[in-house]
Amino acid sequence: MSLLVDSHCHLNYPPMAQDRAGVVVRAKAAGVGTLLTISTTMREWHEVRADAEAFESVWCSVGIHPNHVHETGEQLTTQQIIELTQHPKVVGIGETGLDTFHKDAPLSAQEQSFREHIRASNATGLPLIIHSREAEADTARILREEGTEQGVMHCFSSGRSLMEDALALGFYISFSGMITFKKNEALRAMARDVPLNRLLVETDSPYLAPEPMRGKPCEPAYVAHTARRLAEIKGISFDELATQTTQNFFALFKKAQAA
Repeated sequence: MSLLVDSHCHLNYPPMAQDRAGVVVRAKAAGVGTLLTISTTMREWHEVRADAEAFESVWCSVGIHPNHVHETGEQLTTQQIIELTQHPKVVGIGETGLDTFHKDAPLSAQEQSFREHIRASNATGLPLIIHSREAEADTARILREEGTEQGVMHCFSSGRSLMEDALALGFYISFSGMITFKKNEALRAMARDVPLNRLLVETDSPYLAPEPMRGKPCEPAYVAHTARRLAEIKGISFDELATQTTQNFFALFKKAQAA
């Protein structure tokens, strides 16, 4: 197993969709041996699933992004989600959560979808992959109300209160290339306080390419830059950070151990 895992990417999004095999090869060459490609809509679910099926090193999630829950065909019940998780390559549920920044979907619809995903997670034992943007208090409240058991706050860029709430619930915190951006000292300060055994790294590619690749379409290979910066922030070696975050990934996404 290579040292690093990209715990959140979107292989079915362009430009990666036009060169999936090349993306996987470049990731491996950069020491990134495992990828988790993330579901955001049902209309694209077949693409996400196919990417995971095509590559031994790629796993996937199933779920509806909060910005899409109001669209036709994007309302999943708890039971429907549970049924979709039976696929051998599905190791997590999401991305789900709340987003009041874009204001695409009514908050009530987002909350209902979020709860359906949480209940499916509790029923299956598969971890949640949570997107929270400008909805920190409501995100934490719903997680507590539903008795959430496990998950990750993906691409974390929220405030300290949500970080502390998530850690108290037993969640992991995942950092993207945003941790490398020059003006993100507040985010780096929070990263210093996340226990090593609760850290994950991701790209959220094709978005948020880290320094020194900023401005280019992101891809999983670039998670090495994020991991290197996070190691500096934590005051540990790159190898220690890489090994720990990989161990953390497989501790959370236990179904991926089947590989």
